[in-house]
Amino acid sequence: MKRGKRVHGATFKGRVALEAVKGLKTMAELASEYEVHPVQIAKWKKQLLEGVGDIFARRRERREQDEAELRARLYQQIGRLQVELDWLKKNNCPRKG
Repeated sequence: MKRGKRVHGATFKGRVALEAVKGLKTMAELASEYEVHPVQIAKWKKQLLEGVGDIFARRRERREQDEAELRARLYQQIGRLQVELDWLKKNNCPRKG
């Protein structure tokens, strides 16, 4: 009896691909152990190797995005405080003349 299409999670795919990259077992051994076709393991291995640089790039991009958001919030707060200060100066200072 034939099995239906199985959907594997990212963690499972990563674990299998990492085992393939290590090279301690053959593709056939990994396919048997994880019950996945060797061609599928080869695809996951290729995706892992191609995407390895993105892991570190995303971290840097996220940090830059967080800094930009913080900077925007701070500039917004500075603007509000400047408006309040101008209003206080205008309304609380005795007028000369």
